[in-house]
Amino acid sequence: MRIIISPILLLLVAFTGLAQFNDSTHYYVSCKSAGSINRTNANSAYLLNNAFKVSLDRKQFTLNLANSWVYGEQQNKLTNNDFNSTLDCNVYNSLPHFFYWGLGNYTSSYSLKVIDQYQTGAGLAYNVFDRAKIKINVSDGILYESSDIRLTDSTHDKYTTFRNSLRLSFKLNIHELITFNGVNFLQNSFSSSSDYIIKSNLTLGVKLRKWLSLTTTYSYNRYNRTGRENTLFSYGLTVERYF
Repeated sequence: MRIIISPILLLLVAFTGLAQFNDSTHYYVSCKSAGSINRTNANSAYLLNNAFKVSLDRKQFTLNLANSWVYGEQQNKLTNNDFNSTLDCNVYNSLPHFFYWGLGNYTSSYSLKVIDQYQTGAGLAYNVFDRAKIKINVSDGILYESSDIRLTDSTHDKYTTFRNSLRLSFKLNIHELITFNGVNFLQNSFSSSSDYIIKSNLTLGVKLRKWLSLTTTYSYNRYNRTGRENTLFSYGLTVERYF
């Protein structure tokens, strides 16, 4: 029941609250719901991909809260129960094209064998392009991580480490109709060259209405410490509002 109701709840949240607006503060709310169901006489599989984001934008800083949940089963066996929540902040200064960033992140992923992962850190970012139709940003910084991962069904590995976090993000806007954006991470541990994390999220959106888009999402994640990776390709609807 939770799986069926969750997209409806996301849609309702997108149209409630955060009604405040003034000349210097802007709010943004978006939610995405996508998935697939495949059922035959002998086989069954389904996947649900939900995401919800709230942003506050001011001249001096921006604050973003993003949550995603992927749930899937195949042949009545669990394949995905992956949750991610990120709170990040960008602080702007007088230096052109540069700004500071900080974040806190929580991840729990059945498919990647991550029971709990907490990350917090900060760094510096540079806007290669910052225009209405094209934005490209490169950032780097240091993360502190505390993780509990599953090596086998009965063996856990609890550890802490510092990572270098390199990020490339971009957004293209074509005639206010088509958007293509992506966020890509490479996070290497300072203590072991074989301990690295790769994250890539690409989204293509086509506007149906000012507040509604048809979106296609490609996501790839690899946690080399667990030797696990997942690839997700989904399509669905995105509801968004600006305040």
